[in-house]
Amino acid sequence: MTLRNLLVLAIALTAFTGCKRDTPPSKPANAGYSVQTWVLPAEAGSMAPDLQTASGGRVLLSWINRTQGRRNALQFASYTEATGWQSQPRTVAVGNALLANAGDTPHLLATPDGALWMQWLQTQPDSPSGYDTVLARSKDGGMNWDQITRVNSDGKPAEHGFAALWPNGSNSAGIAWLDGRDQAAMGAGTAAQHTMGAMQLRSNLFTLDLQRGTDAVVDARTCDCCQTAVAMTRKGPLLAWRDRSADEVRDIALARFENNAWTAPKPVHADGWKVESCPVAGPALAASGDSAVVLWYSEAGGTPHLQLARSHDAGDSFLAPVTVEAGAHVLGRSAVGIDAKQVWVAWLHEDAHGQTLQLARYPRDLSKRLQTFAVAKLGARGMASGYPKLAVDAGGVWLAWTDVVDGVAHLKGARVAH
Repeated sequence: MTLRNLLVLAIALTAFTGCKRDTPPSKPANAGYSVQTWVLPAEAGSMAPDLQTASGGRVLLSWINRTQGRRNALQFASYTEATGWQSQPRTVAVGNALLANAGDTPHLLATPDGALWMQWLQTQPDSPSGYDTVLARSKDGGMNWDQITRVNSDGKPAEHGFAALWPNGSNSAGIAWLDGRDQAAMGAGTAAQHTMGAMQLRSNLFTLDLQRGTDAVVDARTCDCCQTAVAMTRKGPLLAWRDRSADEVRDIALARFENNAWTAPKPVHADGWKVESCPVAGPALAASGDSAVVLWYSEAGGTPHLQLARSHDAGDSFLAPVTVEAGAHVLGRSAVGIDAKQVWVAWLHEDAHGQTLQLARYPRDLSKRLQTFAVAKLGARGMASGYPKLAVDAGGVWLAWTDVVDGVAHLKGARVAH
């Protein structure tokens, strides 16, 4: 399934979704954390959120504004609990070539020097299906985004997306992405001859002035359209993605960047899920020091389920996973975070009554579930709700997701805290 097909599917599902509005967020019966509504500044028609925390207690939210009759606009805003939204939404990029997709969303990053980095997708004007991963950087808090560069330098009419960003030192950034340059069609004469290679996972480093390093091929054969994820451990960036073996087993793999090179990819857990097409369900990943947690979807054994596994050695090894939820209602769209005390897991499930955004917290050893929340009942169905996003701070978690109200996409948010 290509990104363009995903976009068509998401738009169609949005158009035919009922007009059910949000019910008030539920609160747990015990005296633990509770859910409060977090009002977001995005206009109606917005989708594809991303959340990041930054210095000074800031929460950064980005999204794509697809208001009817306008060109797509990539926007962001900054929030603190003390002052609320610190400014009106700012626009990073705008244009019909800016690709809006429910499955492959833009990503925002703040580096320790105060710079902001943004990644998104840009369609290729001469290719019906090609698009590039684009990177921009702002040195002034997001007022100006002027040195825009394409991350993939091959120039081929192919898909380049599903990226992940991380800070590289204090003032530069790393990025990994799925690269389809070896899948580009080759023609001979009047009859098209298609030579399909494998989707690759590539990475590179960019300086503050967007000078690029040398591409590294992390994995030469990956699933075509599953999200990648990255988290910073004490030993360096840890990268997770859905691998693809020669016999179509598509389990989750990891590698860590250390000593200026990637370690050899290895599986988180040998699920043995064999599937002929991409499930569009990549892993979620979070880390703190030597602790790392991976959350992923699988249908190994014939039952859809979400699995959560932890590492105590920065990703060198993982313990046996625990099952977060299993059953036909489980969707492969989830997020994970970790703080000093616990692990947070957010996911969507859908039954005959509609979709629900669920949240749970576990101790860092994953020994038991501490609390479960039904954060919100959604009016969206299928891919119209996209992928929920989660950011952790000392007080709890922030959540953002896409819903549908009266047939129009809307961004929704929640704060979960004491």
